[in-house]
Amino acid sequence: MVIFILFIKCLAKNFYWEATMRKSLIWMNLIVALGASGFTNMTNAMGEYPLHQAVINNDTQSIKQILSQKALIDERDETGSTALMVATRANNVHAAHMLIEAGADVNAKDNIQDSPYLYAGAQGYLKILRMTLMHGADLKSINRYGGTALIPAAERGHVETVRTLIAAGVDVNHVNNLGWTALLEAIILGDGEPKYQHIVELLLKAGADPNLVDKDGITPLHHARSRGYREIEKRLLAAGAK
Repeated sequence: MVIFILFIKCLAKNFYWEATMRKSLIWMNLIVALGASGFTNMTNAMGEYPLHQAVINNDTQSIKQILSQKALIDERDETGSTALMVATRANNVHAAHMLIEAGADVNAKDNIQDSPYLYAGAQGYLKILRMTLMHGADLKSINRYGGTALIPAAERGHVETVRTLIAAGVDVNHVNNLGWTALLEAIILGDGEPKYQHIVELLLKAGADPNLVDKDGITPLHHARSRGYREIEKRLLAAGAK
């Protein structure tokens, strides 16, 4: 009996979801059809714009139609996200490309201070990141932790992203609200494995200060030694760490 009830609940949930999606698609298609009258800048009951919904559904044809109707490309939903931010979170490269080429703001921040540029950097979404860099990404912009795109990229072990951001000119010695640089985060929050060794090497070659301490006065070398990261320790010493 319990299994039967759970089955019925599951079916009901699925029917509700499918019905919601159908309503959403019907609403979006209607708005697209009425776009010439300016309806593409209206939201549905959930505060969603047609452009956002088209991106969520990965509906490139609708994205193209909506953009052709002079929609407000940087309108924000309830989370403060633009359509480009929605595409970036999903790593939807094609939709992001369409939006960026149409003039979407790569620096527009949502309610938690993420922008397409910052988010792509933090997540290692290299294709979208490179597009943002080619279209005016603010290299000095910071996230809610006071860090540049380079710091979370280093923390998460995104080697090619780190290389790309360094080449773009992001400050390798920027200190976030925690008192950490990209070098410190790569050591403190990394695991000392080859990808982090490579990131440390890239940062040091780009001019990262090996003696820039954290807010407690602890050096990168001390952090590396205390964690047993011998290869990183060697690289720090070679760069003049004390």
